Amino acid sequence: MKTITKIIATSAAVVALFFTTNANAQSQKLGIGLTAGIPTSDAYNFAGGVDLRYQFDIDKQLSIPVTAGYTHLFAKDFTVGNTTFDGVDYGYIPVKAGVKYFFNDSGSGVYGLAELGAGFGTKSGSGTSFVYSPAVGYAWSNGLDLGVKYEGLAQNGTSTGFFGLRLAYGFSL
Repeated sequence: MKTITKIIATSAAVVALFFTTNANAQSQKLGIGLTAGIPTSDAYNFAGGVDLRYQFDIDKQLSIPVTAGYTHLFAKDFTVGNTTFDGVDYGYIPVKAGVKYFFNDSGSGVYGLAELGAGFGTKSGSGTSFVYSPAVGYAWSNGLDLGVKYEGLAQNGTSTGFFGLRLAYGFSL
């Protein structure tokens, strides 16, 4: 799994580098977002995160986003017999690249988004996960963006994820 994750992370970096070298002809945007979500694993109560998204518009309908941030999965406490133990939180830094498609030709409105990348665990020994994140959302022409997404993490045959709501603001560069 480590080799696959490294290949995906390297591929995302190459795509980002390719598009930044050609970015002079396209529109560029930078956005900051907040995410809150419900984990799919019983081990966690809540997911929260922040991110920065750099987006290159290929045309009015198609964009290439590169996203990085921090996501934290808050653990549930668990009980064995009469003893309650603190759950172990999990934090990671997702680095993703993808494709964003607007369903109308104005460059705002309803969109679909798919991103792939790597999630770098923040605790010693937590390793790197493969991250995938499909989303749908609505972007207003004033820069506000509201999206619903699923973000999944896979590492060493195990997986977890969360369904989240992302509120963001973006501006043109």
